[in-house]
Amino acid sequence: MVAGSEELLSGFYSNPDDRVDQRTCLICGDRATGLHYGIISCEGCKGFFKRSICNKRVYRCSRDKNCVMSRKQRNRCQYCRLLKCLQMGMNRKAIREDGMPGGRNKSIGPVQISEEEIERIMSGQEFEGEANMSWSNNGDSDHSSPGNGVSESNQPSPVSTPSSRSVELNGFAALRDQYIGTPVSTHYQYLPHLFSYSAHSALVPPQARSLDPQSHSLISQLVSAEDLEPLGTPMLIEDGYKVTQAELFALLCRLADELLFRQIAWIKKLPFFCELSIKDYTCLLSSTWQELILLSSLTVYSKQIFGDLADVTSKYSPSDDELHRFSEEGMEVMERLIYLFRKFNQLKVSNEEYACMKAINFLNQDIRGLTNASQLEQLNKRYWYVCQDFTEYKYPHQPNRFPDLMMCLPEIRYIAGKMVNVPLEQLPLLFKAVLHSCKTSMSKE
Repeated sequence: MVAGSEELLSGFYSNPDDRVDQRTCLICGDRATGLHYGIISCEGCKGFFKRSICNKRVYRCSRDKNCVMSRKQRNRCQYCRLLKCLQMGMNRKAIREDGMPGGRNKSIGPVQISEEEIERIMSGQEFEGEANMSWSNNGDSDHSSPGNGVSESNQPSPVSTPSSRSVELNGFAALRDQYIGTPVSTHYQYLPHLFSYSAHSALVPPQARSLDPQSHSLISQLVSAEDLEPLGTPMLIEDGYKVTQAELFALLCRLADELLFRQIAWIKKLPFFCELSIKDYTCLLSSTWQELILLSSLTVYSKQIFGDLADVTSKYSPSDDELHRFSEEGMEVMERLIYLFRKFNQLKVSNEEYACMKAINFLNQDIRGLTNASQLEQLNKRYWYVCQDFTEYKYPHQPNRFPDLMMCLPEIRYIAGKMVNVPLEQLPLLFKAVLHSCKTSMSKE
């Protein structure tokens, strides 16, 4: 729990710079090595999840099925470890069926499955109807997980591939043509391989290249659909005025309403609006609106959110009771939001990249209740390739930029999911804490 406002607002990090690139496994808290099967995790939990699913393991818990997961205790209960993997969103369908390194062709980010489906997996019922296949157990030796969009070297790829050998560029060209719709440009023939260029970047220096015409067209359509005008919600306050919790909460609700209205208007302007059913659009919006608002707040509207809104929240003084009641969920959301802000501030995401990230996040075929998931998957891939094409063209000297951008999406999904568990009355304090810490970190740069 929080001991006081000074600890919450100013002393949250002993040294913020030491935490910028530090990521922790969502399962056990160990140092994470990347995005594996949909979530940020360590090598140990990645390998454990793969072995458990490949070998159709059924575990038992000798306690109450709520064992503590930590780096030192994660091996004590395999049941609870696998349970947490599934609850946090690890995607078992991203594991290659031949047991070889490399994931299967699935979307990025954690998957949402019901408690009933989790119970079927944990009890082994989910495996009973599957064909008896020969899975090879490679332990922790798999080197990539394109099923969640990021390989071991943090290189995203929506196409599965064995990491042990190179895949022909012609194969990528065919896939790219299938989803973007134009022949592959000649400059792709000279680019390092899509899935492993970070390892060869020292051998092949960045080359000046042009942006694929179809990519340019699709990005222009996405940017045109965005409302990039400043937010209209008044966020100015007189000097000396003390903001109450109720007033700040009302402002946050009004701001959320405006941001949500902009997302609804955005959907109607999307270039693929007529391709999908109203039911699917409604399902997608109801499942992703919090993520879309969070993404826009951290990027195109960040100057107002971390400027004007931060000035308002600074005039709000929480009571001691509010501070002591601040939940563990609120503390976790606070920490992750501050990290994500610093990451986006470091990347300086362009409007084109933001528009692509937003479309990719919205087109999530893993959401339950969709009528045409395969169509969404194709659209998702289209804008994945478009975003990669743009970042490689615009930032040739930043080979890790595209994977860095894509790794932010599952983090946004995770934070948005966690915010639901934060009590409404704690949101004013949460926003005050986050905005204060972020504004303080900006002033030091």
